[in-house]
Amino acid sequence: MIFRQLFDTTSCTYTYIISSGIGREALIIDPVIEHTDEYIKVLEKLNLKLVKVIDTHIHADHITGLNELNKRTNCTRIMGEKSKSEVIDLKIKDNEKINVEKIELKAIYTPGHTDCSYSYLMNDRVFTGDTLLINGTGRTDFQNGNSEDAYDSLFNKLLKLPEKTLVYPAHDYNGKQFSTIENEKNNNPRLQVNSKEQYVEIMNNLNLTNPKMIDIAVPANIKGITLDRL
Repeated sequence: MIFRQLFDTTSCTYTYIISSGIGREALIIDPVIEHTDEYIKVLEKLNLKLVKVIDTHIHADHITGLNELNKRTNCTRIMGEKSKSEVIDLKIKDNEKINVEKIELKAIYTPGHTDCSYSYLMNDRVFTGDTLLINGTGRTDFQNGNSEDAYDSLFNKLLKLPEKTLVYPAHDYNGKQFSTIENEKNNNPRLQVNSKEQYVEIMNNLNLTNPKMIDIAVPANIKGITLDRL
């Protein structure tokens, strides 16, 4: 398997390039538009053809590269069926599978951070978007976020995965690249709660400022902005 993790320093976003390496087809998860040239160069260097690109949710802190990659490679744009994006080619359901040659991802509907958040399980690892972070969890105070939904997504779905499952989030702000379900269960301070009510109280009292890009990124990501329209 070919697996590359790339990082956007402005929004602290992780992007993932994945391929079985067998037939040279690839997919990308959570691309950032400013790094489109970098993704294309990596694909060319590895002799890969991009066929599918996935966003875990409508991002508020950066403009997705989903549409620019589609424009350049004609790849299929994928999001969960709850997404409000107007330019998605394929909307998938909870538990539905995405296949690229020998690579298989299972969609897991994990609302809470937003109402359109999905995670993607692939063998020994899960791509959690902003739902489960390393030593943190995604905020729930905008884009129809809901702390009770987030609790259910975390405790009734993601944390029930095998403990050795690798966790690859869409963001990290402290230089960490991945974690495990076991580590998050034991060490994530947001998850050391005794009830849903306790988690909701924590999340509802974070008092965070909005992402700087929210008023630009959200409508741009719904409408499908490409570089020539920035």
